[in-house]
Amino acid sequence: MRALSAADMLKVWELAQDRHPVDRALALLWFARPELGREALVELPVGRRDALVLALRERTFGETLEAQVACPACSVDVELALQTSSLRAEPPSAGSGPDYGLETDGFQLRFRLPDSRDLAEVAASGDPRAALERLVERCVLSAWRRSGLRGDDEAIAPADLPVAIVERLAEAMAEQDPQAEVLLDLACPACGHAWQAVLDIVDFVSREVSVEAARLLGEIDALARVYHWREAEILAMSSRRRQAYLEMATA
Repeated sequence: MRALSAADMLKVWELAQDRHPVDRALALLWFARPELGREALVELPVGRRDALVLALRERTFGETLEAQVACPACSVDVELALQTSSLRAEPPSAGSGPDYGLETDGFQLRFRLPDSRDLAEVAASGDPRAALERLVERCVLSAWRRSGLRGDDEAIAPADLPVAIVERLAEAMAEQDPQAEVLLDLACPACGHAWQAVLDIVDFVSREVSVEAARLLGEIDALARVYHWREAEILAMSSRRRQAYLEMATA
């Protein structure tokens, strides 16, 4: 995987700034791993997609993520400095897909892990429960229930699975794709309140790209006004060289 160049940064920003988070993730990876192709990127399980975004972030911006989170108890901003290595979650070695099995409470399921297309499908639902049910319908490949004195298997539609089985399925999906939800254990130094927060790595990196794109546009504007260079010529320079010219232009 290669880091995003200055030109890549502006292209990603331009393509993805007003798009759904799913599309922003794919835009980031399209520039970093074009050899995979869009369809392969779309079909990546969410956690494995996010693992690539995390690796891209490390290559482009470094290993340390700095952020602020407001304490839900006292509203004080809590400063965070996270290392990418501490955010990496390895999937279990047993079973690599594309589908998985689950046996619990008399039910037997075959399922696949949610991908970007699944997230896009359920994103419009404002009801978390309805979104989960739709995700189950899409990702459960087959479901059977043991019934009768002889222990016969009876096929059951994913939509008819009991709530307890759906909850166990969600746990099984998380076990197989742990990078899909990264939880941070946080504590407020002001009031001592402790809580967990979800790190959305796609949103985090997208915001960093937007900030960097705004900075690059400012540099391009300033240098083009003074030296009359084209955007491509300015972006082809290293950041150190652009900064040197900016300092001379404003001296």
